[in-house]
Amino acid sequence: MGAALEADSLYRFFHAGDEETLALRGVSLRVEPGELVAVTGPSGSGKSTLLACLAGLDEPDGGTVRVDGEVMSRRPEPERAALRARRIGMLFQSANLLEHLPVDANLRLAQQLAGRVDGRRRAALLDDLGLAGRGRAYPSQLSGGEAARAGLAAALVNDPPVLLADEPTGEVDAAAEDRVLALLRDRARAGGAVVVVTHSPAVAAAADRVVRLLDGQVQ
Repeated sequence: MGAALEADSLYRFFHAGDEETLALRGVSLRVEPGELVAVTGPSGSGKSTLLACLAGLDEPDGGTVRVDGEVMSRRPEPERAALRARRIGMLFQSANLLEHLPVDANLRLAQQLAGRVDGRRRAALLDDLGLAGRGRAYPSQLSGGEAARAGLAAALVNDPPVLLADEPTGEVDAAAEDRVLALLRDRARAGGAVVVVTHSPAVAAAADRVVRLLDGQVQ
């Protein structure tokens, strides 16, 4: 079985006037199915830029990203968006749900983007995450822990082979962090490839592997 996610020699430059910032300097990463990888490093080390390139939200200036065997880089944005909807689940620190839609409608929208609407899948996933009675609730009506789990539901509703998470426990208490971490581990055990950008020692300690970035390079 091939890698679920593979980045080969990624470079990313940003320009501000005459200044050039090297956000990524030849970063390579390979994540296998069933593996939980934590990406750590100080602020400004390139973690979020790496995640954006892996998700196809940003284009690297050099190098290639492959998701489940398909090339993500150097494709028009509509093609990247379609691949992202089918193959990648995204979990952010906050704002994982549209505030004007209840939880179930958020999940349905994610399914529509991937072309696979399935009410039974949504109901089963909410039940698995302890949210069986919260499908009609709006994000503002959820507790911090419920919001984190609902965001994870939106990321997983299309059963993507890759889950990318950017500081998913940054705004929750210790109990909710433990719950989110357990769910990420469960996803990896089920065969998903999980990459988590984090400052949390608990998340890093639970990962199968830790990749540390410093000044845009893997240490």
